[in-house]
Amino acid sequence: MTSTTPASASRHTEGPAAIGGVPGAPAAARAERLVGRVVGGKDSAPVQMRAPFTGQPIATLPQATDADVRAVFDEAREAQRAWAQRPVEDRQRILIRLHDLVLKRQEEALDLVQIEAGKARMDAFDEVSATALVAAYYGKHSAKFLSPRRAAGLIPVLTKVGEIRHPKGVVGIISPWNYPLALTAMDVLPALAAGNAVVQKPDNQTALSALWLQEIAEEAGLPSGVWQIVLGRGSRIGDALVEESDYLCFTGSTPTGKELAAKVAERLTSYSLELGGKNPMIVLPDADIAKTATGAVTACFSSAGQLCVSVERIYVHESIREEFTRAFVAKTAAVKLGGALDYRAQMGSLTSEDQLATVSAHVEDARSKGATVLTGGKARPDLGPLFYEPTVLTDVTEDVKLFAEETFGPVVSIYGYTDVTEAIERANDTRFGLNASVWSRNGRAGWEVAARLKAGTVNVNEGFAATFGTVGLPMGGMKESGVGRRNGAEGLLKYTEAQAIALQRGMPLRPGRGIPPKLWARALSASLKALRRLPRR
Repeated sequence: MTSTTPASASRHTEGPAAIGGVPGAPAAARAERLVGRVVGGKDSAPVQMRAPFTGQPIATLPQATDADVRAVFDEAREAQRAWAQRPVEDRQRILIRLHDLVLKRQEEALDLVQIEAGKARMDAFDEVSATALVAAYYGKHSAKFLSPRRAAGLIPVLTKVGEIRHPKGVVGIISPWNYPLALTAMDVLPALAAGNAVVQKPDNQTALSALWLQEIAEEAGLPSGVWQIVLGRGSRIGDALVEESDYLCFTGSTPTGKELAAKVAERLTSYSLELGGKNPMIVLPDADIAKTATGAVTACFSSAGQLCVSVERIYVHESIREEFTRAFVAKTAAVKLGGALDYRAQMGSLTSEDQLATVSAHVEDARSKGATVLTGGKARPDLGPLFYEPTVLTDVTEDVKLFAEETFGPVVSIYGYTDVTEAIERANDTRFGLNASVWSRNGRAGWEVAARLKAGTVNVNEGFAATFGTVGLPMGGMKESGVGRRNGAEGLLKYTEAQAIALQRGMPLRPGRGIPPKLWARALSASLKALRRLPRR
């Protein structure tokens, strides 16, 4: 396992007040400016967050109370009324300006994401590019998605019908710590484009990234008050978020998602949830070994495996299993770890002590029950407090925790198979269904296997980026991996209420005075038969 220079010895900045004590990081004053955008928190104790690379403080964050959150929703409702009245083309122009600002000021975002989440810079760039793609997509297509839709009326010519879309109102968004910029953009921007106001609760650990995007969105023209950010533990402000939201969007664990869904159901409002995954990768016997091994490193270890769509199980045909495993282990062992704010490292650190504890526990449990660690399998405190080596295991049995539970770290297990149908069945044998990956030289064969997998997104000859980066495609989970979709038309329309309007002219839809009901029914039946024979349009 190779490593770059530890964060403490990387490029330097003048003065001791860099964010999180990370050399080369912006001055702490930038973090203080962003924290000033947080709403509420005067009546509760603040929380101090620390940088994964160094363990040093990033910022002291105000924590909202229940009353704070409810007051913010009142303000957001007022702002939303004016925002919804603006033409959708105006909202699109703001998103296009935001796209340009994100790319122009990407170095700021890259630093913040690395400092808060502990990512390698290339993984941080994935977030920047995803944010720009989302802003551009909804900046171009929102008017089309929201335009009134005509349909065939009950009686041609006489019944004119249409469908229009209204914003939900104020959308509550609870965002995770692992992709703080990209997932903020994917959820917040379409909600705003649809004419809603947003009250977002990002995770404390990575709040600065969301606050940065909010700040430049207002620079791009978003009115103040339309998107507001509160911070706090779910146990303290979760009820207010659920009870005040006209729509709730949550990304996080499956158990928490189930609890939120039950609470939302009591109010009969709608929601979307992106939850956990135990994502499989199937390597078909004709796969290119070198390309597949390289792709598997990215699929498994991007963002240190702390990615909902990251691969945690690899099924390889027995005819190539030994060769693939040898190539994959060699490439994994060569992954460079580091915490500098540059592109030298391929993988950063884990984000929290909880994640380090989970990853360590899963690997030790597997090792104690006979699993073989082919590479990795240990923490790297010499690099920083939360570094853990990318780890590959084999001989993993069903009684091992990481066999079926989501590890959410840089850990993957390899299994052999002899029949493709067997591999598909084993890949589908999970309560999750978020993402999957198939590798083959034959694109058609790969596509056919992909179509048999029970996952919301499946990538052929890619780990996750092809679907993740194609904003026009819906993204979400099957089974216990979630409800609803983000991205695409559905990612915007879920934040709206559909309304059907019909204008009836001339002929009434019930028999008029003096017309026998039986005669009316016969006439209408004859009309229905005639309509059935008309060509489809």
